Amino acid sequence: MAGRLAVIGAGLMGSGIAQVAAQAGWQVTMRDVDQPAVDRGLAAIRASLDRFVGKGAVPAEAALQALARVTGTTDLDAAADADLVVEAVFEELDVKHSVFRELDRICRDDAVLASNTSALPITQIAAVTGRPESVVGTHFFSPVPMMKLCELVRGVRTSDATLARARAFAEEVGKTCVVVHRDVAGFVTTRLISALVVEAVRLVESGVVSAEDLDTACRLAFGHPMGPLATTDLTGVDVLLNATRNIYTDTADPKFFPPELLRRMVAAGDLGRKTGRGFHSYTPPTTP
Repeated sequence: MAGRLAVIGAGLMGSGIAQVAAQAGWQVTMRDVDQPAVDRGLAAIRASLDRFVGKGAVPAEAALQALARVTGTTDLDAAADADLVVEAVFEELDVKHSVFRELDRICRDDAVLASNTSALPITQIAAVTGRPESVVGTHFFSPVPMMKLCELVRGVRTSDATLARARAFAEEVGKTCVVVHRDVAGFVTTRLISALVVEAVRLVESGVVSAEDLDTACRLAFGHPMGPLATTDLTGVDVLLNATRNIYTDTADPKFFPPELLRRMVAAGDLGRKTGRGFHSYTPPTTP
């Protein structure tokens, strides 16, 4: 199936999606709003491939070939000849609407338009296009080169053919798919982790338990690879805050209302691993 992929957004998720697609033989165009953001995305792909080569998981020649298949750009019109487009921009509906209006204008009539959203209903995203049947959710997980799941999400108008092409793409880049048949806010995985994170934060906020002990309890009692607060640090405290807000706005279910501690941490810039401090402390990241 390998063809031409456009990834809109060169951040952690966008660069990861671009990498796995390039490794699977796709010609990838990765677009962001300015050249420094594009350069950071390309550097992240190089660094990730280098780690795989260093571990003996990917041959050096294959890594070079994958990197050569990725082109960075600031021009959204570069998506015009793509067979499939994956949007991976900030998790706000207005931002995604702006992107999808432009993609609807730019892209071929037969292109699949996918969103990597983790919480926003696909039906709402697709509503600003003239082709909602071609819009689908492809929710990858971070770090994309390591995580095996892709959550495929149908909007009200998503066609069977669009879903099938999205599944074929995700499986070709090495993912196992689950299908969400109703695009409720948060879908399945984000809805579950958000409920767990909100309760975990409330327990820490109220002094019931420390962040360290809460994560230890979840690892040892439930077999989680990492606890919910360490997961939040990895994903981004701001990302989880936005996800809980989006789900709460859609459902009015109080169990998703973001706790004050989560909001204070974002206001303070304590966003997790990417800033060196979240619920736990980390070595600050170095700038490529």
